[in-house]
Amino acid sequence: MNKILEWTQINFPHLVRVFLFVIAGILILMLFPRETGFYRDFSQARPWMHDDLIAPFDFAIQKSPTELAREQEQVLSELTPFFTHDRSMYDQQFPLLINRFEQAWFEKHNQQNLNTSLKEQKKKLIISIFDSIYNTGIIFLEGELVGASPETEVLLLEGNIAVRKKINDFLTIREAFQVIGQILSEKESIAEYSTMLRQIIESSIAQTIFLDEQANLRARATALERISPTRGMIQQGEKIVSKGEIITAEKYNILESFKNEYQRQLGPSSLNYLLLAGQFILVAVALLLLAVFLYIFKKEVFLNPRKLLVIFLSLYLIIFLISYISRIDGRLIYLVPVVIAPVIIRSFFDNRLSLYVHIITTLLMGFLIPKQMDIVFLQFIAGMVAILSIAHLRRRSQLFATAFLVFLSYSAIYTGLLLAQSGNFTSIEPVNYLYFAGSALLTLFSYPLIFIFERTSGLPTDFSLLELADTNSTLLRQLNMEAPGTFQHSLQVANLAEEAINIIGGNSLLVRTGALYHDIGKMEQPQYFIENQISDINIHDDLSFQESAEIIIGHVLKGIEKARKHNLPEYIIDFIRTHHGTTTTRYFYAMEKKENPDKEINPEVFRYKGPEPFSKETAVVMMADSVEAASRSLKKPTEETLSQLVDNIIDTQLHENQFDNANITLKDIVTVKRVFKNRLMHIFHVRVAYPSLN
Repeated sequence: MNKILEWTQINFPHLVRVFLFVIAGILILMLFPRETGFYRDFSQARPWMHDDLIAPFDFAIQKSPTELAREQEQVLSELTPFFTHDRSMYDQQFPLLINRFEQAWFEKHNQQNLNTSLKEQKKKLIISIFDSIYNTGIIFLEGELVGASPETEVLLLEGNIAVRKKINDFLTIREAFQVIGQILSEKESIAEYSTMLRQIIESSIAQTIFLDEQANLRARATALERISPTRGMIQQGEKIVSKGEIITAEKYNILESFKNEYQRQLGPSSLNYLLLAGQFILVAVALLLLAVFLYIFKKEVFLNPRKLLVIFLSLYLIIFLISYISRIDGRLIYLVPVVIAPVIIRSFFDNRLSLYVHIITTLLMGFLIPKQMDIVFLQFIAGMVAILSIAHLRRRSQLFATAFLVFLSYSAIYTGLLLAQSGNFTSIEPVNYLYFAGSALLTLFSYPLIFIFERTSGLPTDFSLLELADTNSTLLRQLNMEAPGTFQHSLQVANLAEEAINIIGGNSLLVRTGALYHDIGKMEQPQYFIENQISDINIHDDLSFQESAEIIIGHVLKGIEKARKHNLPEYIIDFIRTHHGTTTTRYFYAMEKKENPDKEINPEVFRYKGPEPFSKETAVVMMADSVEAASRSLKKPTEETLSQLVDNIIDTQLHENQFDNANITLKDIVTVKRVFKNRLMHIFHVRVAYPSLN
């Protein structure tokens, strides 16, 4: 048992990495479909790449969606609309007609009792006109029937009986008014009352013939049910397609019909262990390739569980969305913002790793969605465009440009694929361009995701580094005000380190930001550091060498405290704690030994507490800090003295094993030396000594 615990403790970092890869594989595997099916891939306007396909059973040829839509439209256009006669309208309007007549008659004759026979005669006239119009029926036309031909047939429901009529068998409101006016104008004996009677009748007219929505819906449903979804048959043993044959629109439809029937006959299957084994192999190979790539090219990522977790979460997020959306509605697959994954990875790492993860993502995605080759190609190109657009990420506004470029790439590739397959524009669905726009806009959601990942993982991103590197930030502005010499020193260190890391490879923005903050601990006692002393009086002259060393060493701990007080992230604090490593304050140590030659001096009193640099970036900042500080002591800097200075300082650090924990090679260190020498020569305006011509 003890041996197992001991082995576990020794191999714990390896076990964590294996655990992350295994969990990622299991979670991805759970998203794969569990049913077997028609595995052959095919696309319109492309050759059939498999062996000759012979029908193993009879199956009907399904009509294409376009063909079905065309038939449905034709059938619906031929339907005769149903109308219903609302006879209650007569019962509602007739009393109103009589009341209006009585009131109008009373007002016209100034409340005088006139001949009642004349009154009854006029009343009978408007009643006869009113009855005649209502008996004919007043139709209400809406929708497609507005402006229809008068000869258009309709079905009038009377109870359960439908009577075939024409629109001109009824009156519209306008036609009813015309009939009223015509009848009254023909009776010269009532000219005095014509206007009054016309207004009374017109105000009492209302539609009585309306579309019967329920009957029309039933008729539409019945008509659509009668449309056959198939046309023709393929007999068992009949050749469906030959190897190398170009898949036409007709062949494509037959293949789709065979695929659907094949799936239907197969039916829902129980868990197929061979299927599961195949899917496991695919996922395992994909993740193994990712692991090998990280181990060979990005070992610092491979060895860091937090970085692996960010990669797996980004990859899984897209695979999950693709799997979930494809099961809900395959048409929404274009709405999934696949390029979020490479954008997130690029924010934390570099372009090459971002591209590689995107390749793995799109390959796995191809097993989850139909017509995988088209969508894989579409998403692969869009992801490459996104990566290229943020290759040099320096501003948040670049994400908006990325979203726009992603939309353009989606639209262009989609249009190109459909034109290449069909040779016409009819197969293009305009709604997909809206999905592309939505996907591009959802790409902007990567910014809050990056923020969440950054806070939970503690890893730096270019966005946070850009904010921290702003010299107008509170802490750097305070450093400039309270310790201006240190601030200028930090700027020079940042320039030296950034130029070197750009050449040997590394996170240049992280190096620059870390260099700007590495000496913030000097703000507590700026006068004790020579770069901030503006007079010839040195405050260390009144202190012992041990006291001076304690103050100088203490700026590291004070810097860490100040950084944490201002909530600086740990990856910046790493530069503060490591920029002197475990070196000694050489001047005070040497002076202590000189003044006490007979006394044994404990070097630990004069030694920084460390730790030593543990990354390429922190190692370069350590070198740049020491070289820049020492170069200020040169009285007359020349090419030779600067070269010797750089060599002596960095070789001493190398001899003291300060870089043993950093992933930096001797070749990198030689390159850093050369960069520092060239940079310092430019800073001190040193000319290169050319050989004599004699």
